Amino acid sequence: MSRTGGAGGGRRAGSAETGITLSEDGGVRYLHFDSPWVQGAMRIGRPWAIEIDYVRDMMAWTLFLEPPRSILQLGLGAAALAKFCWRRLPQSRVVAVERSAAVIGCARRDFALPPDDARLQVACADAGEFVARASERGRHGVIQVDLYDREARGPVLDSVAFYRRCRRALAPTGVLVVNLFGEHDSYLRNRRNIARAFDERCIALPPVPAGNVVVLAFQGPPLRVEWEALRRRAREVERMGLPGRAWYAALRASQGRFPAFAV
Repeated sequence: MSRTGGAGGGRRAGSAETGITLSEDGGVRYLHFDSPWVQGAMRIGRPWAIEIDYVRDMMAWTLFLEPPRSILQLGLGAAALAKFCWRRLPQSRVVAVERSAAVIGCARRDFALPPDDARLQVACADAGEFVARASERGRHGVIQVDLYDREARGPVLDSVAFYRRCRRALAPTGVLVVNLFGEHDSYLRNRRNIARAFDERCIALPPVPAGNVVVLAFQGPPLRVEWEALRRRAREVERMGLPGRAWYAALRASQGRFPAFAV
């Protein structure tokens, strides 16, 4: 969910039955839930790339972690993260959870989400119930959370209990990634709840122009990373079309504000 509109005078189409609306502008297709809020986007000529800046920031875990065996996506939207991980990280299995069958159908029909295969599973389920399943415990190296309703009133799941369930679903070494609205009333509450669930081991990237802030929370041994090693890793990440050097610069600027981050 992004607070940007950005889908001006292009084509619009929608369904009153599902509340899903599509718009196109400047070669980009946008997903809305019957409102101006952008729930996802895809550049039509580059369907595998990540179009929205905060969504790219949700891949910042790649600075710290090799692609894991399993990546869990909570909230599908236009499927940008699910598609990117499936396409660019062949060693990872991607599980995406979305409670709306209509959103899943739209992602497949209008946003180039491929059908399920050995490495991609899209589950029509409630994200909170899914992550609480005993079968998910310790299973996922990365969990990416982007859970907003059509009213954009903050994440629909944001309790300490929810974030603790996410932590239990992570592998022994893993990263939780959460999209928050930096200017929304829910922001500080979510930061506190994530910090409580992860023993304060979390960092936040700088807000993007629309105000979204991506928070990363870490499970596993304390990070001990040399800045030069992180800089080299940032260059590798850039080869995937991700802003690795910008993430590196942001971390250098925030040195000392992440208690488990040492150089």
